Amino acid sequence: MDSQLELWSQQFPAWVWNIGVVILSLLLGFIIKAIITGILHFYKNQKDYSLFKSVITHLGRPLNIFVPLLTLNFMQSFLRLSPVYLTPLDRIIGILLIISFASLLISSIKIFEDYVYHQYDLNKDDNLRERKVRTQLIFIRKVIIIFIVLVTIAIILLSFDNVRKIGDGLLTGVGISSIIVGFAAQKSLSNFLAGFQIAFTQPIRIDDVLVVEGEWGRVEDITLTYVVVSIWDQRRLILPITYFIEKPFQNWTRSTSEILGTVFLYVDYTFPVESLRGELSRILTTTKLWDKRVGILQVTDAKEHTVELRVLVSARNSSEAFDLRCYVRENLLKYISENMPLNLPQTRYQQNKIEPEKPDN
Repeated sequence: MDSQLELWSQQFPAWVWNIGVVILSLLLGFIIKAIITGILHFYKNQKDYSLFKSVITHLGRPLNIFVPLLTLNFMQSFLRLSPVYLTPLDRIIGILLIISFASLLISSIKIFEDYVYHQYDLNKDDNLRERKVRTQLIFIRKVIIIFIVLVTIAIILLSFDNVRKIGDGLLTGVGISSIIVGFAAQKSLSNFLAGFQIAFTQPIRIDDVLVVEGEWGRVEDITLTYVVVSIWDQRRLILPITYFIEKPFQNWTRSTSEILGTVFLYVDYTFPVESLRGELSRILTTTKLWDKRVGILQVTDAKEHTVELRVLVSARNSSEAFDLRCYVRENLLKYISENMPLNLPQTRYQQNKIEPEKPDN
């Protein structure tokens, strides 16, 4: 079979035969890729998430390069080239195959990430478990991608004889060089270790509500070196990842997303507190923001001219707690102004009557 193919190839000029082999191999690769994606399209469903849909989305472009290169590598032996040209061509195709395969591995990680995101959806009231898993997954994904890139670069460089010789020579000075690199990369290494600590001990997680540097916001992203906090007014606070290991901060969703909110009112000493308690109960029953755990009104302080009332209410998360506080404050003030305007804070003045002095007898 090989001899017949060789005899048949001799009927064409070398350059025509080589171009034909390259075109045929690339065309065959695209056909194989089209068959694979066609099968995946056939089995994918129309839901929000589908494994086949995720594979098509993430592996479509890498397969466009990897499969044709793989077929070209298999058919390379049919090319009529001298070793002077065949050796560098083989090396180029090998390097491109390594790069495209690394791209396939990275895309495969994204497929797994899609699956985990589907299983652990953040769109629920108490999403503590989901935030734990996502925080760990994001950090592990980034570490694996960096590892794949470094291994790919190493394999490509080691395919050159000159680079291997240089590497053998450098091994003799590895002790001194490692000390120098250790001092130079000390800050980067501390960030990397801090990232590992945050990923597994989890003082913060993705979508956690924090009060940090006097700002209220949610953890939007955790990278290997810094953390992005999305502040309530759509600003972004960027902090080094070591900040959350070395400095104190408030985490409102550390163990649960449920939270208590307070509303303070200041009224006159003559204010009928019990009637306002009844109104608070009525207001809370009219809104879905209240989770029905806590809803109380207490007299927490007596100042010189006013009495301090504290309303304590509970909500499923911090966002709803803020809206609930505003709702309760607005409606209580409306009730007081309409029904008890004279019991709002007042300043009293008392004029003493001075009697005239009696004349001496």
